[in-house]
Amino acid sequence: MPRLVMKFGGTSVADLERIRNAATRVRREVENGYEVCVVVSAMSGKTNELVGWVRDTSVLYDAREYDAVVASGENVTAGLMALTLQEMGVPARSWQGWQVPLRTNSMHGGARIESIDTTMLDQKFSEGLHAVVAGFQGISPEGRIATLGRGGSDTSAVAFAAALGADRCDIYTDVDGVYTTDPRITKKARRLDKISYEEMLELASLGAKVLQTRSVELAMRYKVRLRVLSSFSDGPGTLVCDEEEILESRVVSGIAHSRDEAKLTLISVADRPGIAAAIFGPLAEAGVNVDMIVQNIGADARTDITFSCPVDEVPRARRALEEAVAEGQIDYRGLDVDEEVAKVSIVGIGMRSHAGVAHKMFAALASESVNIKVITTSEIKVSVLVDRKYLELAVQALHDAFELEKIS
Repeated sequence: MPRLVMKFGGTSVADLERIRNAATRVRREVENGYEVCVVVSAMSGKTNELVGWVRDTSVLYDAREYDAVVASGENVTAGLMALTLQEMGVPARSWQGWQVPLRTNSMHGGARIESIDTTMLDQKFSEGLHAVVAGFQGISPEGRIATLGRGGSDTSAVAFAAALGADRCDIYTDVDGVYTTDPRITKKARRLDKISYEEMLELASLGAKVLQTRSVELAMRYKVRLRVLSSFSDGPGTLVCDEEEILESRVVSGIAHSRDEAKLTLISVADRPGIAAAIFGPLAEAGVNVDMIVQNIGADARTDITFSCPVDEVPRARRALEEAVAEGQIDYRGLDVDEEVAKVSIVGIGMRSHAGVAHKMFAALASESVNIKVITTSEIKVSVLVDRKYLELAVQALHDAFELEKIS
């Protein structure tokens, strides 16, 4: 029988009524002839509550015990989903990550999946039983529960789809698909019927909240077809698939934004071989997520280096740079920090074969008097930093310029 993985996020299983609604969708796919593996998140708000309990108990908490606590949210949902399916006449049982087992590395709180042994799942499928698996969790080499980090249930679902050879992985959430941009910013935003793995990966990494970045990476690596659907309405959703499945590559498919960015400029840095490594090494060790990097043309053996990072990581960045100066690793004459910027990006696989896309983007922003502070590009993306107060205006201008309301 064909197999299907169905993942339900926290808002989709927020209470017993919503669990019954999700179970009804599972039963429908069972009646369509699928062997179904359901992957569930914790009920909406539950993980935050559990994390709060841990932090209130211990400031310098043991990450292994943190995982033991926060993983319990998914365990509850899995059991309730299995019970609900049984009440609906669907043979099902729940599985915690360690029972499958889904094996991870030892990085508690942000573990990576190493392998999934599907032997027992295969056996239960052959007996007519469907699986409900607690997402977000697995078992470490030391035999401890390990969690996969925020959004880890998406990653779990894609990994199970790859391991089980599923036809597709359906991600049920509170939106009915992937949109050209955030519908809260522009009413002209349109739901996309299909989007390529590469485009979705860029959008996810640039601020789109629909799918977790690691889940898209896994899907692209193992060619798992993803479908993003609403738990609260019927509709086709958006299919995330190979570029070859999209008949015509759109020049721009979507616009992503990240509101809480900061721009840091090291002024008059000693311009010598290895200076970039000397700057960004300590930042990496401090856990600063550096994004856009620009180095100016040097003069008199000095140069300026600008980079961006999340605004809440600025204190860590400052401390790391100050320590690097104190240790003689780097030398600069000033640090300019702008914490009122936002990142806006256009993404599309059609950029590979169309010239003038960047110019069109810059012209659209210029027409609205939006000043660009930093620019970075890749094969299918152009990102800019702008003043945060112009974020919505920039997104709307670009959506209009590329006529994204006409695509689907």
